[in-house]
Amino acid sequence: MSAVSAALLAGVSEQAIRQGLKTFVNAPHRLESVAVINGVEFVNDSKATNVDSVVYGLGSYQGPLIWIAGGIDKGNDYTLIEDQVKQKVRVLICLGKDNDKLKKAFGGKVKEIYETQSVKELAQLALRVSQKGDVVLLSPACASFDLFKNYEDRGAQFREAVLELKESVENN
Repeated sequence: MSAVSAALLAGVSEQAIRQGLKTFVNAPHRLESVAVINGVEFVNDSKATNVDSVVYGLGSYQGPLIWIAGGIDKGNDYTLIEDQVKQKVRVLICLGKDNDKLKKAFGGKVKEIYETQSVKELAQLALRVSQKGDVVLLSPACASFDLFKNYEDRGAQFREAVLELKESVENN
């Protein structure tokens, strides 16, 4: 929005701004649309390593969402996103070694909760439990060091698993 405002103030036409925004590619791991498989969009927001960042990830979609969260909890206060999760998230998939805090926070608020420590299994599970029109959102709210080198590694493995799954689905 700041860039749009600056462009308008500099005299760039609204039409030119619209054209420019159509070609904008977000930075990796920040609400990065990875692929659409069977009408389900997979989004990599691995950079969202705290609840404040997840607020924006969840707020970017109307739902229904398959939300992927988990990792090393940073003392998160999940009440900050409780309302959004109740309204939008149909399935929570916990990706991490210790998911107790997430399960406790959202048990009874999300219809289905699953756990995995494998990104390939995660992508397959997300597709299996999703419906056409859903968004699968990796927006973990946690650090990645339990299973990955860093958030970039987590995001790259997610992207790779989703693209591999897409290829597999298209070839069958």
